[in-house]
Amino acid sequence: MVINSGTKIAAILKHNPAALDAIIAISPKFEKLRNPFLRKVMAGRTSISMAAKVGGCKVEDFFNRLKPLGFDIDTGKAIIDEEKKPLPPFIVALKKEQIIELDVRPVIAAGQDPLSIIVKEVNAIQPGQVLKITNSFEPTPLMVLLEKQGFSSYADAIRDDWVETYFYKSSAIELTTRETTTDKSNGWDEILKQYENHITTIDVRQLEMPGPMMTILESLETLPENMLLYVYHKRIPVFLLPELADRKFGYRIKEISDGEVHLLIFKE
Repeated sequence: MVINSGTKIAAILKHNPAALDAIIAISPKFEKLRNPFLRKVMAGRTSISMAAKVGGCKVEDFFNRLKPLGFDIDTGKAIIDEEKKPLPPFIVALKKEQIIELDVRPVIAAGQDPLSIIVKEVNAIQPGQVLKITNSFEPTPLMVLLEKQGFSSYADAIRDDWVETYFYKSSAIELTTRETTTDKSNGWDEILKQYENHITTIDVRQLEMPGPMMTILESLETLPENMLLYVYHKRIPVFLLPELADRKFGYRIKEISDGEVHLLIFKE
């Protein structure tokens, strides 16, 4: 397979699965690719050039690691700026007056959850407007959630700790969180009894975003069908819930107190 800096990571892994370990060896930040769900979501939208920005490494580092695995380097396109690649139509035609900017880095740095602020801004933008969220990482869970609700998105990694993500609203759409979390404690005690002595527990309360979601998904990848995953969380993981449903996992949520939420996750 011939690769260049614009080649998507997903295409590389599909051609040769052994490339996964080679890529992870480039930077510890690529460890998240071991999670099948995150790999599916992120690798399909990330090129070598984009990954190099996120990992704080060089495009040549990828070439050097992948060449021994049989990949050929297109020297004529060895270094391609992402800006030269086709952009989504809404980005190409984007005007300054369409953009609503939101920088959530100070919110996260203060140890707070930016979800309520993001939901408020998402619901406030009008059709034809674009919400630009500035973050320290690509908000993949948010991108997946909003794309499922009809938004178009595009992420641009400016540098290692600076990612600008654009969400385009083409029609009247309202992001809601209540419908996914209402009445989700039903049968809590019965489920605990059903899985008695077959419970795995994890605590993600001290992890920074997107650590909690990544940790939960990684745990579910190796969770036997007869086991229950008991999660200690500090908030309802709204972005996680649609993925659990898509992957045929049932769940129950119990809000213990402010900043204390417990979840039961099990295979349907």
